[in-house]
Amino acid sequence: MPGMAANPTVFERIDLPDKEFKMVWLSWEIPKKEESLKAYAKRMVEPIEKDKPVVLIGVSFGGVLVQEMSRFLIIKRLIIISSVKSKQELPARMKLARYSGFYKILPTGLLNYITQIEKLPVGSAIRKRLKLYQQYFSMKDKYYINWAIKEMLCWEQVQPIEDIIHIHGDEDLVFPIKNISDCIGIAKGSHIMILNKYRWFNANLPGLISEGILQH
Repeated sequence: MPGMAANPTVFERIDLPDKEFKMVWLSWEIPKKEESLKAYAKRMVEPIEKDKPVVLIGVSFGGVLVQEMSRFLIIKRLIIISSVKSKQELPARMKLARYSGFYKILPTGLLNYITQIEKLPVGSAIRKRLKLYQQYFSMKDKYYINWAIKEMLCWEQVQPIEDIIHIHGDEDLVFPIKNISDCIGIAKGSHIMILNKYRWFNANLPGLISEGILQH
Protein backbone atom coordinates (compact mmCIF):
# COMPACT_ATOMS: atom_id res chain seq x y z
CA MET A 1 0.00 0.00 0.00
CA PRO A 2 1.59 3.31 -1.07
CA GLY A 3 1.76 6.44 1.06
CA MET A 4 -0.82 9.20 1.34
CA ALA A 5 -2.11 10.29 -2.09
CA ALA A 6 0.56 8.17 -3.81
CA ASN A 7 -0.11 5.62 -6.52
CA PRO A 8 1.35 2.08 -6.38
CA THR A 9 4.05 2.82 -8.96
CA VAL A 10 6.19 3.80 -5.94
CA PHE A 11 6.82 0.04 -5.80
CA GLU A 12 7.87 -0.24 -9.46
CA ARG A 13 11.52 -0.83 -8.56
CA ILE A 14 10.74 -3.51 -6.00
CA ASP A 15 11.59 -6.83 -7.63
CA LEU A 16 10.74 -9.96 -5.64
CA PRO A 17 11.44 -13.49 -6.99
CA ASP A 18 8.39 -14.51 -9.09
CA LYS A 19 8.68 -18.17 -8.05
CA GLU A 20 8.29 -17.28 -4.37
CA PHE A 21 6.00 -14.26 -4.35
CA LYS A 22 2.95 -12.88 -6.09
CA MET A 23 3.00 -9.12 -5.63
CA VAL A 24 -0.29 -7.20 -5.72
CA TRP A 25 -0.34 -3.41 -5.81
CA LEU A 26 -3.11 -1.73 -3.85
CA SER A 27 -4.52 1.70 -4.69
CA TRP A 28 -6.28 4.34 -2.65
CA GLU A 29 -10.03 4.70 -3.08
CA ILE A 30 -12.21 7.68 -2.27
CA PRO A 31 -13.53 7.25 1.27
CA LYS A 32 -17.26 7.22 1.84
CA LYS A 33 -18.84 10.09 3.72
CA GLU A 34 -17.84 10.01 7.41
CA GLU A 35 -16.10 6.65 6.86
CA SER A 36 -13.79 5.65 9.69
CA LEU A 37 -10.30 4.31 9.04
CA LYS A 38 -11.40 0.92 10.41
CA ALA A 39 -14.38 0.77 8.03
CA TYR A 40 -12.18 1.90 5.13
CA ALA A 41 -9.64 -0.82 5.96
CA LYS A 42 -12.38 -3.46 6.05
CA ARG A 43 -13.51 -2.33 2.61
CA MET A 44 -9.95 -2.41 1.27
CA VAL A 45 -9.47 -6.09 2.18
CA GLU A 46 -12.54 -7.22 0.22
CA PRO A 47 -10.56 -8.23 -2.93
CA ILE A 48 -7.90 -10.08 -0.89
CA GLU A 49 -8.06 -13.84 -0.31
CA LYS A 50 -9.21 -14.51 3.24
CA ASP A 51 -8.40 -18.23 3.52
CA LYS A 52 -4.61 -18.11 3.28
CA PRO A 53 -1.85 -16.10 5.00
CA VAL A 54 -0.80 -12.90 3.26
CA VAL A 55 1.99 -10.37 3.64
CA LEU A 56 1.00 -6.72 3.96
CA ILE A 57 3.51 -3.98 3.19
CA GLY A 58 2.63 -0.31 3.60
CA VAL A 59 4.51 2.96 3.24
CA SER A 60 3.86 6.03 5.43
CA PHE A 61 0.07 6.45 5.84
CA GLY A 62 -0.23 3.25 3.82
CA GLY A 63 1.67 1.63 6.69
CA VAL A 64 -1.02 2.82 9.09
CA LEU A 65 -3.72 1.48 6.79
CA VAL A 66 -2.18 -2.01 6.44
CA GLN A 67 -2.05 -2.23 10.23
CA GLU A 68 -5.80 -1.67 10.29
CA MET A 69 -6.30 -4.09 7.37
CA SER A 70 -4.34 -6.79 9.20
CA ARG A 71 -7.19 -7.13 11.71
CA PHE A 72 -9.39 -8.66 9.00
CA LEU A 73 -6.89 -11.06 7.40
CA ILE A 74 -4.72 -14.05 8.15
CA ILE A 75 -1.29 -12.43 8.34
CA LYS A 76 2.02 -14.11 7.64
CA ARG A 77 4.04 -10.90 7.88
CA LEU A 78 3.18 -7.24 8.49
CA ILE A 79 5.80 -4.77 7.26
CA ILE A 80 5.67 -0.99 7.44
CA ILE A 81 8.13 1.41 5.82
CA SER A 82 8.65 5.10 6.73
CA SER A 83 5.61 4.93 8.97
CA VAL A 84 4.57 4.71 12.64
CA LYS A 85 3.36 1.86 14.87
CA SER A 86 1.34 3.97 17.32
CA LYS A 87 0.21 7.52 17.93
CA GLN A 88 3.12 7.93 20.37
CA GLU A 89 5.55 7.82 17.43
CA LEU A 90 4.01 10.84 15.73
CA PRO A 91 6.23 13.95 15.87
CA ALA A 92 5.29 16.82 18.18
CA ARG A 93 4.10 19.05 15.33
CA MET A 94 1.57 16.42 14.25
CA LYS A 95 0.35 15.95 17.80
CA LEU A 96 -0.07 19.74 18.05
CA ALA A 97 -2.02 19.80 14.77
CA ARG A 98 -4.23 17.03 16.11
CA TYR A 99 -5.09 18.61 19.44
CA SER A 100 -5.38 22.16 18.07
CA GLY A 101 -7.57 21.09 15.16
CA PHE A 102 -5.28 23.08 12.83
CA TYR A 103 -5.46 20.32 10.21
CA LYS A 104 -9.12 21.26 9.59
CA ILE A 105 -8.16 24.56 7.95
CA LEU A 106 -5.26 23.41 5.77
CA PRO A 107 -5.67 24.59 2.13
CA THR A 108 -5.61 21.06 0.68
CA GLY A 109 -7.42 22.19 -2.45
CA LEU A 110 -4.18 23.86 -3.59
CA LEU A 111 -2.81 20.41 -4.42
CA ASN A 112 -4.88 20.47 -7.60
CA TYR A 113 -2.84 23.42 -8.88
CA ILE A 114 0.49 21.60 -8.90
CA THR A 115 0.61 21.50 -12.72
CA GLN A 116 0.14 25.27 -12.81
CA ILE A 117 3.00 25.82 -10.33
CA GLU A 118 5.35 23.96 -12.67
CA LYS A 119 4.76 26.65 -15.32
CA LEU A 120 6.15 29.34 -13.03
CA PRO A 121 9.83 30.38 -13.23
CA VAL A 122 10.96 28.14 -10.37
CA GLY A 123 14.40 26.62 -9.84
CA SER A 124 15.49 23.23 -11.18
CA ALA A 125 15.37 21.59 -7.73
CA ILE A 126 11.74 22.63 -7.22
CA ARG A 127 10.88 21.62 -10.78
CA LYS A 128 12.40 18.18 -10.17
CA ARG A 129 10.32 17.75 -7.00
CA LEU A 130 7.17 18.80 -8.86
CA LYS A 131 7.79 16.21 -11.56
CA LEU A 132 8.30 13.59 -8.86
CA TYR A 133 5.02 14.66 -7.28
CA GLN A 134 3.17 14.44 -10.60
CA GLN A 135 4.56 10.97 -11.29
CA TYR A 136 3.84 9.32 -7.97
CA PHE A 137 1.11 11.39 -6.30
CA SER A 138 -2.03 11.03 -8.35
CA MET A 139 -4.79 11.03 -5.72
CA LYS A 140 -5.63 14.74 -5.60
CA ASP A 141 -9.27 14.50 -4.56
CA LYS A 142 -9.83 17.15 -1.87
CA TYR A 143 -12.20 14.99 0.18
CA TYR A 144 -9.68 12.13 0.22
CA ILE A 145 -6.80 14.42 1.22
CA ASN A 146 -8.79 15.97 4.08
CA TRP A 147 -9.90 12.52 5.25
CA ALA A 148 -6.39 11.05 5.05
CA ILE A 149 -4.78 13.91 6.99
CA LYS A 150 -7.42 13.66 9.71
CA GLU A 151 -7.12 9.86 10.01
CA MET A 152 -3.33 10.03 10.09
CA LEU A 153 -3.20 12.68 12.80
CA CYS A 154 -6.06 11.23 14.85
CA TRP A 155 -5.02 7.58 14.69
CA GLU A 156 -5.75 6.05 18.07
CA GLN A 157 -3.41 3.04 18.15
CA VAL A 158 -1.55 2.94 21.47
CA GLN A 159 0.21 -0.45 21.47
CA PRO A 160 2.21 -1.62 18.43
CA ILE A 161 0.95 -4.80 16.78
CA GLU A 162 2.95 -7.80 17.90
CA ASP A 163 5.70 -9.01 15.54
CA ILE A 164 5.31 -6.07 13.16
CA ILE A 165 8.45 -5.31 11.11
CA HIS A 166 9.22 -1.59 10.91
CA ILE A 167 11.80 -0.28 8.41
CA HIS A 168 12.74 3.37 8.87
CA GLY A 169 15.28 5.80 7.46
CA ASP A 170 17.52 7.79 9.78
CA GLU A 171 16.93 10.92 7.65
CA ASP A 172 13.13 10.72 7.57
CA LEU A 173 11.87 14.29 8.04
CA VAL A 174 8.17 13.40 8.15
CA PHE A 175 8.46 10.85 10.97
CA PRO A 176 11.86 11.55 12.59
CA ILE A 177 13.56 8.36 13.73
CA LYS A 178 14.15 9.84 17.21
CA ASN A 179 10.46 9.16 17.89
CA ILE A 180 10.58 5.60 16.51
CA SER A 181 11.32 2.49 18.55
CA ASP A 182 12.09 -1.10 17.57
CA CYS A 183 12.81 -0.54 13.89
CA ILE A 184 15.31 -1.63 11.26
CA GLY A 185 17.22 1.59 10.63
CA ILE A 186 18.37 2.49 7.13
CA ALA A 187 21.40 4.77 6.88
CA LYS A 188 20.69 7.94 4.87
CA GLY A 189 17.15 6.75 4.32
CA SER A 190 14.62 9.53 3.70
CA HIS A 191 10.83 9.39 3.82
CA ILE A 192 10.81 8.37 0.14
CA MET A 193 13.48 5.69 0.46
CA ILE A 194 11.11 3.14 -1.12
CA LEU A 195 12.15 4.92 -4.36
CA ASN A 196 15.87 5.47 -3.91
CA LYS A 197 16.83 2.62 -1.56
CA TYR A 198 15.13 -0.05 -3.67
CA ARG A 199 18.32 -2.11 -3.92
CA TRP A 200 18.28 -2.57 -0.13
CA PHE A 201 14.63 -3.63 -0.23
CA ASN A 202 15.20 -6.06 -3.12
CA ALA A 203 18.06 -7.65 -1.21
CA ASN A 204 16.33 -7.85 2.17
CA LEU A 205 12.56 -8.09 1.70
CA PRO A 206 12.60 -11.79 0.66
CA GLY A 207 14.32 -12.78 3.91
CA LEU A 208 12.13 -10.51 6.01
CA ILE A 209 8.98 -11.93 4.43
CA SER A 210 10.03 -15.58 4.61
CA GLU A 211 11.91 -15.71 7.90
CA GLY A 212 11.41 -12.32 9.47
CA ILE A 213 15.19 -11.73 9.38
CA LEU A 214 17.62 -9.62 7.39
CA GLN A 215 19.87 -11.17 4.77
CA HIS A 216 23.58 -10.96 5.63
